[in-house]
Amino acid sequence: MKSISPPIKIFLLLFFFIKTYGQDRVITTGVPFLLITPDARAAGMGELGVATSADSYSQQWNPAKYAFSEGDSGLGLSYTPYLRKLVDDIFLGSISYFIKINERSAWGTSLKYFSYGNVQFNEMISGDIIDQGSKRPNEITLDLSYSLKLSENFAMAVAGRFLRSDLKIHTDMDATSANSLGVDIAGFYQSSPFDMGNLDGLIRAGFNISNIGPRLKYDEGGQTDFIPTNLKIGTGLDLIFDTSNVLGIHLELSKLLVPTPVAYYNNNNELQGYRQPDINFFNGIFKSFNDAPGGMAEELKEITWALGFEYLFAETLALRTGYFNESEEKGSRRYMTFGAGFKLNGMVIDISYLSSTSKIRNPLENTVRFSLTFGFNRSNPLPQEDTQPVEGTF
Repeated sequence: MKSISPPIKIFLLLFFFIKTYGQDRVITTGVPFLLITPDARAAGMGELGVATSADSYSQQWNPAKYAFSEGDSGLGLSYTPYLRKLVDDIFLGSISYFIKINERSAWGTSLKYFSYGNVQFNEMISGDIIDQGSKRPNEITLDLSYSLKLSENFAMAVAGRFLRSDLKIHTDMDATSANSLGVDIAGFYQSSPFDMGNLDGLIRAGFNISNIGPRLKYDEGGQTDFIPTNLKIGTGLDLIFDTSNVLGIHLELSKLLVPTPVAYYNNNNELQGYRQPDINFFNGIFKSFNDAPGGMAEELKEITWALGFEYLFAETLALRTGYFNESEEKGSRRYMTFGAGFKLNGMVIDISYLSSTSKIRNPLENTVRFSLTFGFNRSNPLPQEDTQPVEGTF
């Protein structure tokens, strides 16, 4: 008889929880780690970032922001522990890098690695436990983006992404990894500073349709899963009190462009549960806007929203907070976030903390997250355009 270590038992319990909770038509996808916030700056503002100022982690939120970066290039490193209260080896690691080609365009890339921890396999023979080795299920993505300013205040970007999901958890399972490709299409608007009476203001807005691509297919049983195609729309306002004091206010809406699970029944016409419809990803995107059995009322419940605040002082200190909200019938993720950032010798250190306000436990609850950002400038600056300097960012 095969036995497995506690980490994989926790993983299987989580899988069971998702399937059970799916009775309420919670939308589930493959590679869900793509929806985990990798950087502590965004995590401290209610986990939003589609319309905030550009930073090294814009690849996750909106690669079109890179075209508006004040720096010539940047590198971001982050580590996010997952289920830290239960295990110590499940985590998300991320590295992001961007470089501006000129004042109008930029390239960006990122690598994300999600580990489900070390899984120990044992076999019981005649009452003795025999070590069968261990494995480390994981998922990984590698992507590349290009952003271009179409005007002084608006840019668009496209990104391509390779996804690999290796979740083989049995030593006798002859299964290969599931692979897919994803595409992002994003846009970003940033105004010039304008007069608001006793202070100046700056408006930002953005959208990103991420992970547009084919379903993941696993060999075992021909299982297929939609990847988390996601639409984000957001806006933000910077209140510039003076050169040393800036307050950013941000609002973001998000919706998975994945079909709502449909009911299935047994031969006696008894409800057995809910599962994803068997359609291709392209039809699934359009179907996701009007397929909820509860009509428009249920469709609106599939939209999450986040509100975030960021106060910058002298471009060296940042204080952040935010709130994330999801319908109780669609996952019930609700939490407050807090964060801070410090700039030291060209390096930015960000930290964040999440406190759940829902009855459903959050895997990142009471977890402190850290990320590092390094900015680089060329010895020969890029040609400058005739624009005003942008406030409200490190």
